[in-house]
Amino acid sequence: MSYKLDKPYTDKQYADFVVEHNHNNGRVIEETETAVYALEANEMMNEDGMPIINPNYEAEQAQKERERLDMLNLTAADVERAIYKAKGIDFDDVVALVEQYNEAAPMDAEGQSAAIDIKALKIELKANNFYRGNPYINAVGTLLGFTSEQLDNFFETGDYTELLNG
Repeated sequence: MSYKLDKPYTDKQYADFVVEHNHNNGRVIEETETAVYALEANEMMNEDGMPIINPNYEAEQAQKERERLDMLNLTAADVERAIYKAKGIDFDDVVALVEQYNEAAPMDAEGQSAAIDIKALKIELKANNFYRGNPYINAVGTLLGFTSEQLDNFFETGDYTELLNG
């Protein structure tokens, strides 16, 4: 629910309104010709200068959360240690599994092989940091039986036991 301060108002009233709603409560301040509004996070102004619920708010928040998760990173040692603790294998074993998978890799919807580029994967495995958004994380994670949620939780916490909670 948005809050409204109708014009005319004094400089003090305006400052108090902004402090209360923006600084203290994180609402977005929008001014129109007739009033100043303090909008909740899920609100926006329509073309008529009236506050409405943003119909895309949840999708926008989900996108922001996905972007945040994709930027989480762990060291290569953290990832290899976690795979070892969760599955008893190291990066050399992962490469062998990918090579085995590639021999019988299925075709995707466009008729392209779903094989994982082994040379590119080997380069990725030499990186100092692994980012959650790297597509090899999903590909290898899926191959190892990890869900996307497990991987998100692992990168969020750095706790390998997240990979055991299937």
